[in-house]
Amino acid sequence: MKTKKLLTFIAISVIALIMLVTCKKDDFKEVIGTCPQPKVEFTVTLSSNPILGGITIGNGTFPKDTLVTVTATPNAGYTFTNWTNGAAIASISPIYTFPLIKNTVLVANFTPVVVVKYTVTLSSKPIVGGTTTGAGQFLAGSSVTVAATPNVGYTFVNWTKGAVIASTSSSYTFTLIKDTAFIANFTPVVIGNHAVVLTSNPIAGGTTTGAGQFLAGSSVTIGATPNIGYTFVNWTKGATIISTTPSYTFTLTKDTAFVANFLINKYTLNVTAVNGIVVKNPNQPTYNSGDVVQLTATPAIGYIFDSWSGDVSGLINPISITMNSNKNVTANFILAPITYTLNVTAVNGTVVKNPNQPTYNNGASVTLTPTPALGYVFSSWSGDASGNNNPLTVLMNGNKNITANFTLIPATFTLNVTAVNGSVVKNPNQPTYNNGDVVQLTATPAIGYQFDSWSGDATGIVNPTSVTMNANKNVTANFSLILVVCPTIIDLGLSGNFAIFAESGISTTGVTLITGDIGVNPITSTGITGFGLILPAGSAYSTSTLVVGKVYAPDYAVPTPANMVTTTGNMETAYTTANGLVVPAPTTEFMAGNLNGQTLTKGIYKWSSGVSITNGITLDGGGDNCATFIFQIAGDLTVANSAIITLTNGAQAKNIFWVVAGSGAVLGTNVDFSGNILCKTLISVNTGGKVTGRLLAQTAVTLNKATIIKP
Repeated sequence: MKTKKLLTFIAISVIALIMLVTCKKDDFKEVIGTCPQPKVEFTVTLSSNPILGGITIGNGTFPKDTLVTVTATPNAGYTFTNWTNGAAIASISPIYTFPLIKNTVLVANFTPVVVVKYTVTLSSKPIVGGTTTGAGQFLAGSSVTVAATPNVGYTFVNWTKGAVIASTSSSYTFTLIKDTAFIANFTPVVIGNHAVVLTSNPIAGGTTTGAGQFLAGSSVTIGATPNIGYTFVNWTKGATIISTTPSYTFTLTKDTAFVANFLINKYTLNVTAVNGIVVKNPNQPTYNSGDVVQLTATPAIGYIFDSWSGDVSGLINPISITMNSNKNVTANFILAPITYTLNVTAVNGTVVKNPNQPTYNNGASVTLTPTPALGYVFSSWSGDASGNNNPLTVLMNGNKNITANFTLIPATFTLNVTAVNGSVVKNPNQPTYNNGDVVQLTATPAIGYQFDSWSGDATGIVNPTSVTMNANKNVTANFSLILVVCPTIIDLGLSGNFAIFAESGISTTGVTLITGDIGVNPITSTGITGFGLILPAGSAYSTSTLVVGKVYAPDYAVPTPANMVTTTGNMETAYTTANGLVVPAPTTEFMAGNLNGQTLTKGIYKWSSGVSITNGITLDGGGDNCATFIFQIAGDLTVANSAIITLTNGAQAKNIFWVVAGSGAVLGTNVDFSGNILCKTLISVNTGGKVTGRLLAQTAVTLNKATIIKP
């Protein structure tokens, strides 16, 4: 029994000893059996640059996440510049509030005030004429007032600076921008005259007019004008008020001296501050005009200074305001930014945060970019984010915990290959491939096509190419049509350069669009109507908003006249050649010239009368890109409204020739026509008609809201 009690005592003692030595001593109240968590604190260290530039307050040690406010005050002769944290500018306001998340070292930077002074020199002319006041040294940009007082027997005339009259008032106020010398000019009072002497009180209060010497009994008018910031009060002679109006007229009976009295204007400064305070320096009920008052805004706890509004603006703090009227100023404070943390977890890969910061302001955006480890692939986000966007943008409106999920790359992958106008052989050809397998792809073009490139999960022009299977792949082999140079059956010569060429004129109504050049000959440019031609002086061609190309006529500058003659001859020769071809042997009188839905193959077709196309026809090239169609029509060519010429299997508009010997070729409304029309007479394309080809007429071409495209 004694042994059992002894063992129990020993066990209790050991437990107590363990708790005693393992609980860290700190400032927390001890709780038996529990180790309290230590308090996290950070230090704010402040300094001035230069040391004599100013003083700082706000340093110390504070709990983590405390909103700390530091203040910098410049000494005389300095101005505050900014707070810096290392090489980074932390704030341009002398009062700076921030959340404390780490030990922080801030430097308050100050800039010396550069003091520039200029000298005002005054003299009297003649020296015995009078005295002056106001000479001395003053700060650059200062408002300086000089005054001249005539001696007995003299009157003031004016102030001069060199040969220039600066003022005719004995009291003169100006802004000092350089060293300046003034002369106060006086003149003796002539016998029989009396002097009128005028002064300003205070001398900076305003200017006067009317001083001088006048005959006894003269009616004299004097005037007073207050300077900015002052108000005229009255004229006094000795202690007597003579007049309360700035302009005063009197009869001069003896030498007389008047004083123009002015009163400086006083203004109020009303400052409003919510969630903070503003200190005025100096703090007075009213201020004289021109007084400068410094306003310093200090935010309440949890707020930061944002800006000034009212009669002063900006975010400089402190700020100075010049009192030249009654002022109302508001200091605006906003809640200090709320910050949040973003914790990102990634296993079998990494995640980059941009920007990468310990905390983020409320509303900030952070971009997360996951990168999988070898053998893994990014699959999704979880926690405070979902989906599989990569990269992902996170809006910080609370503390966030996000996990990037990566999965093992599948053991097998599929390879899908697409080929149009050709084929691709896979070697080896399997439904699936193991991770890391290499597959060779060989592209073979169809007849008339050539291999161009790979796209999708393979790129480049190497053929065959190899693909490493590390994911499901989709590859496309791209083929293009081989361009074939066809033999010339009908040589159009220079006329082949034109979308439209006519001998007696080209006209249009409505909005026509022509892609290609147009021209006329032998008729001059007067035969081209409806196009609004623009011809620069001395130009060989004109332009039109309806023509995507150039417009030529024989009355334009060289070499156009000669080229038009050649073009006309080439067009007529091409017509004669095309109309006389007999090889291969022509198919004659096909469908008696009534074409309606037929399909025609390449060759020569000949009719002894006219040809009409009712609903449309199909021209089949038989897989030959050089297939040539020649239609020799002794009569007219008539294409009904909305008829369509359909080209297939290699048939191309440039290789189709409609040779019309009758009274004309007429294309109805809204037709879709293909081929070159070589017409002995007129070609007409009605409203909405579209022609892919050339219109070459030995008389005229008429258009109505048509579209012509040269092939």
